[in-house]
Amino acid sequence: MKTVVVTDVKYRSSVAAIRTLGRAGYRVVAAQTRADCPWTPPAFASRYAAARRWIPGAASDARYADHLLNLLEEYDAPALFCVGAATLNAVSWQRERFKTLCRFLIASPGSLDALNDKETVRRRCLSLKLPVPLEYDGKPDRFPVVVKPRCGEKFGLKAKDRYIIARDEDEWRRALGVMGAYDAAPLVQEYVQGAGAGASLLIGRDGALLDAICHKRIREYPVTGGPSSCCESVYDSQMVEQAYSLLHSFGFRGLAMVEFKGGKILEVNPRVWGSFPLTEKAGSRLAIHYAQAAFGTPALYQPNQYREGVRMRFLLNDTAAMLDLLRRGRWREFFAAVPDCFFAEEALSSWSDPAPMWRYLRNALFPPRLS
Repeated sequence: MKTVVVTDVKYRSSVAAIRTLGRAGYRVVAAQTRADCPWTPPAFASRYAAARRWIPGAASDARYADHLLNLLEEYDAPALFCVGAATLNAVSWQRERFKTLCRFLIASPGSLDALNDKETVRRRCLSLKLPVPLEYDGKPDRFPVVVKPRCGEKFGLKAKDRYIIARDEDEWRRALGVMGAYDAAPLVQEYVQGAGAGASLLIGRDGALLDAICHKRIREYPVTGGPSSCCESVYDSQMVEQAYSLLHSFGFRGLAMVEFKGGKILEVNPRVWGSFPLTEKAGSRLAIHYAQAAFGTPALYQPNQYREGVRMRFLLNDTAAMLDLLRRGRWREFFAAVPDCFFAEEALSSWSDPAPMWRYLRNALFPPRLS
C-alpha cells in the first residue's frame, strides 16, 4: 500500500485530501507542527488518517525541513501532499534533499515567488492578453478601488486583511497608509463587479494539465469582501484555458487556484486553496491525481470529471456572513441564503467520517486555554 503524508493538517482543507486519498486506498499520514496548533486538529479525528504525527516546533523554524525529513524517513518513499505555504516553500527550496526520501509535485521557488506577486502576475496576464482589472499609478479617476500589497501572504496577513476597498478619495488615502506598512508602493486597482470564481488546476512534471475543477462564489465573509463562505462547483472551459495559459507561462508544477471576478483574473494561489473541500463534495479526483502524478503514473486530463451544481458552505463562516447581511439590511440576500442552511453540503461534515466536524466545532466554540 502506497503512503501519502499530508502536512499542515491544522487547515480545514487537509480533511478533504485525507478522506479522498484514504477512500482511494492510500495509507494516509496526517502531520502537524505542534507549536502551530495548540489543539487537536480535526484531521487527526478522521477515520481515514492511518497515522497521526506531531512534528516538533513550528513550520517557520530554521530546522523545520530537518524535522519533516526525519518523519518522511520512517516511510518507504511516500508521496508528500503539502497543505500549508510554509511547507510548500521549504520543500521547494530544498527539493534535492526531499527527493531522496519522498515523491512530490511542487513548483520551483522562482515560480512560487512570481505567482505570489500580484504585479508580476498582472504584467504576465497583459503580455498573454488575459483580462485583468485596470490599475492606477496615481490618484484614481473613479471609485471604488482596491488597495493591496503585492504579496499580502508574505506578511502573514489573513485573506480578509490583504486588501482594502476604498469608495472615495479619503478612503483611498487612508488605505494607502494602512497598506504602506507592508508595501511601500501598494497596488491600486479598479473594484471589479460581478461574481467571484476560481479555476483550480493540477499541472504535471512535463507541464501537461492533469486535472481541473471550477467553482463560483455564492457568499463571502465579511460580505464586503473576504474568503468564500459558500461556493458551488461549475465547469468553465474558458477559465480553465486562461488559468492554464497563465500557470504554464511561469513553468508552474503542482496545485494552484487562479481567482477570477467579473471575468478578470485577480490573483493566483499557488498552493492548496481555501475552498479545496469542494473537491471532495463534488467527487473530484484532484487529490488522487496528485498522488498518482507524484508517484510517476499521471492520468490523462479529462475535462469536467466531477459533479456540477454542488453547493458547499463553511458552517460558522457562512452563518456569520448571513448575520452580516442582516446587520446591513440586505434582506433579499439573507433570505436567498436560508435554503443553503438545509441543502448545501457542509465543508467538513461526512456521514462516513463525522468526527472531524465535531472536533472542528469543539475547537472553534471551546478553544483551549494557552498557558
